[in-house]
Amino acid sequence: MRLVKFYAILFAVYSMSATSQNLNSLTYLTEEYPPYNFSESGQLKGIAVDLLIKASEEVGEAIKEDDIALQPWARAYRSTLIRPDTVLFSTTRTTLRENLFHWVGPISETRIVIIAKKSHQISIQSAMDIAQYRVGVIRDDVGEQLLLEAGVPRDSIQENSYAENIAQQLQKDRVDLWAYEENVAKWWIATAGFKTSDYEVVHVLQEGELYFAFNKNTDLQVIQLLQKGIDLVKETDNEDGVNKFDSILNFYR
Repeated sequence: MRLVKFYAILFAVYSMSATSQNLNSLTYLTEEYPPYNFSESGQLKGIAVDLLIKASEEVGEAIKEDDIALQPWARAYRSTLIRPDTVLFSTTRTTLRENLFHWVGPISETRIVIIAKKSHQISIQSAMDIAQYRVGVIRDDVGEQLLLEAGVPRDSIQENSYAENIAQQLQKDRVDLWAYEENVAKWWIATAGFKTSDYEVVHVLQEGELYFAFNKNTDLQVIQLLQKGIDLVKETDNEDGVNKFDSILNFYR
């Protein structure tokens, strides 16, 4: 009889936890990926950060800046793969990743490219062309994954955890190429104090979209709630008549 009571209590506790889950009870992980998500003077900001917060407010489950943890990409990516109720952003949606996560968005269009110094006059037509160079990548980033999918050998790939380091390496000719998101790469090149006009896109690996990626063991109702919030942000205007999502984009342009 006691065993029956024990299981009844356990079931009740589980049911309460399952039904009480909401957006601000999840774990949110992000990285330094400007202009989509980044820190400035100790504050998290960016297109994706502002969209997440605004979307959660639209559905009455406000997420605060303190609910979001800033981590190196590889650590955050691997944590989201294995930890239930964890959300990673901004994440490029690819064929390889499609079944690894649940997806909410899109946040923005994105272009994963290979960047080189203009002065080196590098021409890339195929994966075999890339293989003859040293290519800087962020570990577990979409740039690295696309290179490996294309058949570029690991010997040609130099991993790093921080984009600013790769910008420095590219400037100092310690790597010849950088496989990364175009806007983010340019942001880091400028932040490192170099001229973006000295660099060029020599190859496009993929054009796609950025999303919020949810661990597969997350309540679908909560996932759908954030999607609803994002849709509301994109469909409605502020009091000044400017679309709410457009106002976020305009702030970071």
